[in-house]
Amino acid sequence: MRLLVVEDDPDLNRQLTTALTDAGYVVDRAFDGEEGHHLGDTEPYDAVILDIGLPKMDGISVLEAWRRNGRIMPVLMLTARDRWSDKVQGFDAGADDYVAKPFHLEEVLARLRALLRRAVGHAKSEFECGPVRLDSRTGRVTVTGNPVKLTSHEYRLLAYLMHHNGRVVSRTELVEHLYDQDFDRDSNTIEVFVGRIRKKLGVDIIQTVRGLGYMLAAPD
Repeated sequence: MRLLVVEDDPDLNRQLTTALTDAGYVVDRAFDGEEGHHLGDTEPYDAVILDIGLPKMDGISVLEAWRRNGRIMPVLMLTARDRWSDKVQGFDAGADDYVAKPFHLEEVLARLRALLRRAVGHAKSEFECGPVRLDSRTGRVTVTGNPVKLTSHEYRLLAYLMHHNGRVVSRTELVEHLYDQDFDRDSNTIEVFVGRIRKKLGVDIIQTVRGLGYMLAAPD
């Protein structure tokens, strides 16, 4: 899952980015509203953490502009102001959830996981395909109950396919959602990761759809 953090406080931006990266997400960062608006308008993020009190362009204006332009990614808003009117304004602008500062990073991670699940129609943190189970809360992958150790990129790829189980996901979409904006994006690496995942799982749940991409399907 590829995320965008728009927060002008350098320390908080770094803390959020570190926590999200440690949790297995790919994270891009912005430190003002104009930069955040540009990234959110041009890159395919799975979710955004957006501060209300930003320089150059405030968070409400950024979000309103995204929604006007048809950007539908889930947005978790942050604010130091604990007034109900700010919450109403945020929700009216198109926010999906809201956290007031100061907050615990664990709460932000939990709310973000819930937003990502709801965005693809899932209510639980566990995803299953045949004997393979992935827990997005713990980052644990098992096959018939036995743990499987994946690298961070392998986990991200499998998690993205699990979140979109039942539909074909193109290599381009995987590249856009697995790597940050500064990564040297090469779709051929996706094939390498898929091959490694298949070998480690020992179960062929990732089907190649020729000319289109990949799709999860439980083995017969």
